[in-house]
Amino acid sequence: MTTVSAERLATIFVEVADTLVDEFDLLEFLHMLTDRTADLVGAAAVGLVLAGKDGRLEFMAGSNENVKLLELFQLQTREGPCLEAFRTGQPVINVNLGEAAPRWPRFAPRATATGFQSVHAFPMRLRSQTIGALNVFGDTQGGDFDGADVPIVQSLADIAAIALLQERAIHRGEVLTEQLQGALNSRIVIEQAKGAVAQARQISVDEAFTVIRTYARGNNKKLTDVAHAIVVDQSVLLNFS
Repeated sequence: MTTVSAERLATIFVEVADTLVDEFDLLEFLHMLTDRTADLVGAAAVGLVLAGKDGRLEFMAGSNENVKLLELFQLQTREGPCLEAFRTGQPVINVNLGEAAPRWPRFAPRATATGFQSVHAFPMRLRSQTIGALNVFGDTQGGDFDGADVPIVQSLADIAAIALLQERAIHRGEVLTEQLQGALNSRIVIEQAKGAVAQARQISVDEAFTVIRTYARGNNKKLTDVAHAIVVDQSVLLNFS
């Protein structure tokens, strides 16, 4: 993976900052972060996990469906790069998944079977507080980060953590863990809506999610509100352009 240009990096950081508005949509923010990170470093996929109320990591967003399934497997088996990055607060860099079976005996074979050949994990942190991890997967050999790439992606993960922690964490007496739990509940509704759209349109789950996000953005609605409307009344699908 090659070092990104200052112009592209600046654009993405501005976009992250621009999400801190009155109608902040946490799930849209997280999905945007995975998409932009994947584009920034040319990754095959990017996944994001956050700690819930009980401190356990939960999958929250991914740049495609394959990485979602792999992240869920990683959390279920309790081994893998995101858990290491979260536990230690340090990035996991340039791991060849084909040689990582001794390190992660269940996760590494599953990841390579999915088509990924390398992985990197970045803790989402503010000082000593780590709230999650950002996982970057590559599908080709020789695509390692160089010395300049690592601080760039880590900075992006840290900026995202700061944004989440600052986003009215104490506004109206709310705490971050409650917000994240609400986002987790909303993600379940979004998964249901993705399935409904995919079935109704005979398209992939990834394509269905794109349809939902496009509709939400085009109609100035929250992603979770559109998903809930689909689950409650699938006739809403008729309004999609």
